[in-house]
Amino acid sequence: MLINYLQSLEITSWEMILILMSAGFVVAVINTLAGSGTVITYSLFMLLGLPAGHANGTIRLGVIMQTLAASINFRRKNVLDIKKGLMLAIPTVVGSVVGAQIAVSIEKDIFEKVVGVVMILMLFFVFANPTRWIQGKNNVRKQPLSVIQYLIFFIIGIYGGFIHIGVGIFLLAGLVLSAGYDLVRANALKIFIVFLYSPFVLAVFMMNDQVDYSLGLISAIGNVVGGIAASHFAVKRGAGFIRWVLMIVIVLFSLKLFGAFSGF
Repeated sequence: MLINYLQSLEITSWEMILILMSAGFVVAVINTLAGSGTVITYSLFMLLGLPAGHANGTIRLGVIMQTLAASINFRRKNVLDIKKGLMLAIPTVVGSVVGAQIAVSIEKDIFEKVVGVVMILMLFFVFANPTRWIQGKNNVRKQPLSVIQYLIFFIIGIYGGFIHIGVGIFLLAGLVLSAGYDLVRANALKIFIVFLYSPFVLAVFMMNDQVDYSLGLISAIGNVVGGIAASHFAVKRGAGFIRWVLMIVIVLFSLKLFGAFSGF
């Protein structure tokens, strides 16, 4: 199906490689600064003939490469709290495996509508108290993790394993509103947590034969470059800039979930 589609468009293999790498770069930039950028490669893979389940599994290859590169860069810039990231990754990893198991066998349309409502509510909180997102709360950040926080990140993990698109926004919300991080440090921690749970999710899709390695690995080249560039830019521009990017992405992603860009 994929070969026939490419031939009908008269697109050469080198042109397709460039398209996949460029898409991967854009996705990584959006994901690193906010979230939901994966909808681009998700849609592209489906356009190229992959079933939704295979597209969902294939994007995980680029996610792993992108978050690894960005995490290393955030660590070098001393904004990544590895110890807290490892602790928060435990419930997120468990939840992500559950979500991935659901993803290989369930229809996602109704679930996406629920996510759209949650996104709109989240946008209200971003507008209502902007300093909470920019400054963080050191006293909250230094406290031991609570049972509620473990539950929050377990639920986020379920969503991330299920579809991944938009999980960065939920992680940012959890890290800022629940764990007390400012947006720059929360952004670094978000990337690190996604990196830690993604291999487990990929393994589930691999075992169910829902990964196209050629498309995924080519796109991942762009993911790596975009992740490095965006992580540097995020630290340089600060939390205020990330907040505005976050708000724009939430609006666009919510509209996408409710069918505003049905042709995309």
